[in-house]
Amino acid sequence: MINTNCSAAACGNTMEEHSAAAGSENIVTQFNTYEDYLDSRIRPLDLYYLKDKKMARQLVELGCWGSGEVLKREEFETRKAAAEASSLSNRTQQKTLASAGKELKDNFLRALAEREEANRSGKMNSIIFVRDRNSRGQEISGYIDYSHRLQFEDFEPYFSGKKRFLPRQTDLSFYNWKTQASTMNDTENYQVIAEHSSSLLFKNKKDRKILNVDPEASSPGANSSRTSIQSDLYHHVVIYDHITRKNWV
Repeated sequence: MINTNCSAAACGNTMEEHSAAAGSENIVTQFNTYEDYLDSRIRPLDLYYLKDKKMARQLVELGCWGSGEVLKREEFETRKAAAEASSLSNRTQQKTLASAGKELKDNFLRALAEREEANRSGKMNSIIFVRDRNSRGQEISGYIDYSHRLQFEDFEPYFSGKKRFLPRQTDLSFYNWKTQASTMNDTENYQVIAEHSSSLLFKNKKDRKILNVDPEASSPGANSSRTSIQSDLYHHVVIYDHITRKNWV
């Protein structure tokens, strides 16, 4: 057994003190095991005097060797587990977010990326108005439930620039200006309310709030905002963000 009341000779007064290999902030990411951490605080000169690595480790752990704070085994392992859990969470989020790691040069794609996590998690239900031309050169427009699309569609091609984000006949609303074909569909987030042909309202199914997309309206509604996006890739884009209140009565 090692005496915890180290003498001056045993505790290294006859040797030069050395600094820790890393601060406590990043120790757990630098070393795989607690033994590796202790070894980082032992110099070859230390082993020359002690002739025993195990004893040197014990002296370091007891705080009798070197300078600076020495983590106990339990604290090291707790921090290690927390760091690994955080790293796993970050990797999982990066895999979940289609926009992660993408170089987005267009304002619209950046706006989609900024809202992706909130729309996936349900904190926000954004409705996106897009007006542009389809592959046939026909002008189309419509309102898109962003949360709904994220749930059922792979967005990696959109953020990679391999695919264009356009309204479809299955979205909240769709209109083809050449053929005059139009559709309206409820989603799991919104109910479409057609007041008249020139105006639509969308009722959020979670908090029952009405979102008014009329550009002449003074406000899109409670807990909602309207943002026009200047895009180099799309003719006309407007995003309506609605912050949901799950406990709304």
